[in-house]
Amino acid sequence: MKVKLLTTISFFTYQLSISQTEKLLHGKVLSQNSALKGIEVINKTAKTSTTTNTLGEFDILVKVNDSLIFFSKDYFFSRLKVTSQNFETNNLVVNMILKPEELDEVVITKINFPHVGAAGEGSTVLPSRSLQKYTGVYDGTITNGVNFIAVGSLISDLFKKEKEVPKKEIEKIDFKKLIQTSVSETFFSEDLKLNAEEKELFLQFCDADPKSKTLLDHPNILATMDFLTAKNDEFKKLKVEIKN
Repeated sequence: MKVKLLTTISFFTYQLSISQTEKLLHGKVLSQNSALKGIEVINKTAKTSTTTNTLGEFDILVKVNDSLIFFSKDYFFSRLKVTSQNFETNNLVVNMILKPEELDEVVITKINFPHVGAAGEGSTVLPSRSLQKYTGVYDGTITNGVNFIAVGSLISDLFKKEKEVPKKEIEKIDFKKLIQTSVSETFFSEDLKLNAEEKELFLQFCDADPKSKTLLDHPNILATMDFLTAKNDEFKKLKVEIKN
């Protein structure tokens, strides 16, 4: 009985010592077995960050149970909690999923081309088109040749039609769009403890703060999450005041 008790105490002492020890964790970020460069690796618990190198590798100081976030605008948000096994093996491998590419709108304009070429059967060639036939003097025209006036008119109409096609304006990203592309749903449900209905009202509350415009001009995932966390405290106090 004493042996079992001592073993249990030793185990928990070991786990506690590990959880309080900070270590430089080595890892690699991949997508379909290809290394990803420039992925932002954030230790949300310690509020530190780094980026992956050309080989997709990174090193960051962590403790057991620290929350790591892997972010890139081209890939889906990824998050994990550092375990004692990660801490001991010191070789973390993270796989990220590429977001589907959004194609720009394509505008297709139908253009009807008039017939240009030699006169066919039943066509009437006006005398003014070939004075040589009637005067015997060569006027520089080519019998049954290309009608350059018609070709010039066609090209002019073509350029006019291209100018008339409305250009698609570059869509300006708003605060809600920024949050959808950079912050995961689990952050709202697990960290901020907000349900779907509260989340919509909460984002409107955040959007009303002038600081949200600063995040649009200088997007940063860590700054965005800190902003949402601070606003969540204000949001909860406001809900309590409304109830009372």
